[in-house]
Amino acid sequence: MMTDETPAPTDFIREAVEEDLKNGRFDRVHTRFPPEPNGYLHIGHTKAMTIDFGIAQDFGGKCNLRFDDTNPVKEDIEYVDSIKEDIRWLGFDWEDREFYASDYFDVLYAWAVRLVKKGLAYVDDQSPEEVSLNRGTLTEPGKESPYRNRSVEENLDLLERMKAGEFPDGSRVLRAKIDMAHPNLNMRDPVMYRILCEPPHHRTGSKWKIYPMYDWSHGQNDSMEGITHSLCSLEYENHRPLYEWFLDQLDVFRSRQIEFARLNLSYTVLSKRKLLRLVKEGHVHGWDDPRMPTLRGMRRRGYTPEAILEFVHRAGVAKNYSVIDVALLESVVRDDLNKRSPRRMAVLKPLKVVIDNYPDGLVEEMEAVNNPEDERAGTRTVPFSKVLYIEQDDFRESPPPKYYRLYPGNEVRLRYAYLIRCTHVVKDQNGEMTELHVTYDPATRGGDAPDGRKVKSTIHWVSAAHAKEAEIRLYDRLFTKEDPEEGEEGFVACINPDSLTVLTGYVETHLATSQPGERFQFERQGYFCVDPDSSPDKKVFNRTVSLRDTWAKIEKSQPRK
Repeated sequence: MMTDETPAPTDFIREAVEEDLKNGRFDRVHTRFPPEPNGYLHIGHTKAMTIDFGIAQDFGGKCNLRFDDTNPVKEDIEYVDSIKEDIRWLGFDWEDREFYASDYFDVLYAWAVRLVKKGLAYVDDQSPEEVSLNRGTLTEPGKESPYRNRSVEENLDLLERMKAGEFPDGSRVLRAKIDMAHPNLNMRDPVMYRILCEPPHHRTGSKWKIYPMYDWSHGQNDSMEGITHSLCSLEYENHRPLYEWFLDQLDVFRSRQIEFARLNLSYTVLSKRKLLRLVKEGHVHGWDDPRMPTLRGMRRRGYTPEAILEFVHRAGVAKNYSVIDVALLESVVRDDLNKRSPRRMAVLKPLKVVIDNYPDGLVEEMEAVNNPEDERAGTRTVPFSKVLYIEQDDFRESPPPKYYRLYPGNEVRLRYAYLIRCTHVVKDQNGEMTELHVTYDPATRGGDAPDGRKVKSTIHWVSAAHAKEAEIRLYDRLFTKEDPEEGEEGFVACINPDSLTVLTGYVETHLATSQPGERFQFERQGYFCVDPDSSPDKKVFNRTVSLRDTWAKIEKSQPRK
C-alpha cells in the first residue's frame, strides 16, 4: 500500500511498482533474491541484490532469500554458506525468510501431475539430442514428439516411475504440451523434469530422482511464496510468456515479472562457467583471488561494501544492454577509501639512503598525520634514523625534463622529516646502484626551511633499522582487452600476464600489528589491504587500487635512464 513515506520513483522498475500499488494490482511489495548455490556471488549479483532488497525496503515490503537448488550435480552447501555470508557483508537482511526451491518439490510435483491430468504435459522418450533437434529454429517450426499424444494414464504411470528412479538419467523427460509451432521457442513443449538419479541432493538426499527445470520451478516458486514482483535479468524476458502460461493453467497467484539489464563490466567476465574455468585451469588462485570479480575476491582485495553499493547505484538500473567502464568502479573505490583509510608509509622497491651528516645512533620520532580527510584520526610518530629506504623510482641519476624528485645535487623534502640533498651514488661491480649518500639540513625538521627556500618534491621513506619486511602483491586488471570475449581466441587468450606482481618491500612499524582485512593508504602508492596469508612475522598486503599518478603519464613517453 502506498503511504506518505513511499519514495519517489527513481527508475522504471520503481515506477512500475508504484503504479501497481496505485491501481490496486497489489496492496503490498514482496520480492525475492534467488541465487543458484553452484558458485560464488560476483559483482553482477550485487545489482540484482540491490534491486530485490532495495525495492522491498523502499516500499516497506519484504524480500525473501530463495536458493534455486534444482540441480544437485553442481550444487554444494559450501556455496549456500558463502552466499549468505556475502549478502550479510553487503548489509542486506532476509530476516527469517530463507527458502529453497527444494522446499517446494512436493507441491511442484503435485502441480505437474495436475497438468498431466489436464492433458497439458506428457512424458517424452526422445533423447536430449532428438528433443533439441526437433525443437525447430526461429524460422522453422518444431516437430511434435511421437510420444506427445500418450494417454493421461500412461503419462501418469511413467512420471511416477521416473520419480521412483526406474529409468536411467537422460532416458525420459516430462514436457509441457503447448505449441511446437509457436514463434517463441520457449513455448515449444519445454522440458519440466529430467531424471537425475545421482548425486544425492545436498538437502533432500536421495529422495528425488527427478528434478525440475528452472523454467518450471521459477514462476511457481514465486507464486507459492506470494511474490508480487519477480525481478529478473533481461535474458528471461522471452521466458515470461511461458511462466505466465504455467500460472494461468494452474490457476494460482500470478506474480508480475519485470526484467532489467545485467551489470556488465569492461575488462571483466561474469559468467560463472568462465570464472570456474579460470579457477580450475589455475589462471587465478581460487574464487577469492583478488583479481576475481567475486564478492569474496573483492573483499580480499580491500573493497568495502559501501564502495560496491555506491558503484552499483551510480551504474543505475536500465532496460538496455550496456557495459560499465571498470574505471568507474576503481574511482568509486578510491574515493571511498580516501575518506576512511589511515595513511602509512611503505617502500615497495627499496633503495638504501645514508645521511652522512646525521649523528650515528640517533633516533628521532617524527609526527605524521593519520588521515588528512579525518581530523579525528589524529597523528602518530614514526622513527627516523641515519639509514633510510626510499623508492627506486624517486631517484634518477640522469633525470629527464620536469623530474623534480631526488637526483645528484637536487634537494627534496622527506615527508614529515627534513630536507635532504643527494651528494653521490654507490654502485656495485655490475654498475647497479646499491645506495645513495645524502646530507640533511637539521634546521628543516618538519619539512620547512627557515630561510624560505622551496623544494619541488616530497618523497616518502622508512627507517631501515625499524621498518618491517612485507610481501606486497600488486594487482592489476585480469584481462588486457576491454571486451575479453572479443575475437575468436576467447577470453583466456587475453589474460593479463602482469595482473599480479609480487614484491618484497618495507613498511613502517605501525603496520606490524595490522590485522587481515584492515585497509590503509600507502602514501604516494595506493590503497592496500592486509591479506589473510599474513603471519605475525611477515605481513602480506594486497593493492586494492592505485593512486592517480600524474608523473606516470609524463614518463610513459620518455625513455628511462
